[in-house]
Amino acid sequence: MQQRAIDTALTALTGTALAGVLVAGVAVESAHGAPADKPMAHKATSQQVTGHHSTTTGKNTGHTTGKAAPKTRAVLSGSTTASYFWDDGSGVNGDTGAPASGKPMQKGMFASPSWPMNTKVKVTYQGRSVTGFVGDRGPGEPSHRGVMLDLDTYTFRHLVDGKKPTSKYDTGTSAGHLKGVKYQVLSWGHGAGTKGAPKPLG
Repeated sequence: MQQRAIDTALTALTGTALAGVLVAGVAVESAHGAPADKPMAHKATSQQVTGHHSTTTGKNTGHTTGKAAPKTRAVLSGSTTASYFWDDGSGVNGDTGAPASGKPMQKGMFASPSWPMNTKVKVTYQGRSVTGFVGDRGPGEPSHRGVMLDLDTYTFRHLVDGKKPTSKYDTGTSAGHLKGVKYQVLSWGHGAGTKGAPKPLG
């Protein structure tokens, strides 16, 4: 009788212990099982993809934006009174012969009393601009009175009103000189002449 009571007690105790182990196992499974891990892993993957996309977008933006090209700086700036000419050896309107540079007379060819041949110059007047080069010497005597640039007839007329001359020998305007023409020397030529502020011819 006493032995039966002991066996019954042990059986009850063992069942309780097994139940406790089962409950603990379920708790562990819930805390560390795959169903709880999968959403976290998916979230981490989404963040990684998003981060990679942002980095790629940033790189693309950097390549497409780019930097603005640097502006060309003038090596010399100032203002003067300008006259006009068209010397092609024809003798028309006081033509003094072919340009001193040896290049044919053309649009955008200027004459300077002192600057080196082939010097690149930008001239501006009342908001209109033309870029040309020194291809001849002049003006002569007027340079001693402050007229330091001779412009081809096309450039001169464009600065006056944006139009074209009547002919290459005649600007088609009553203006003989333009006061306050701004000049910018963009680069010095390698031909004969002197760099720096313009000097009267001779």
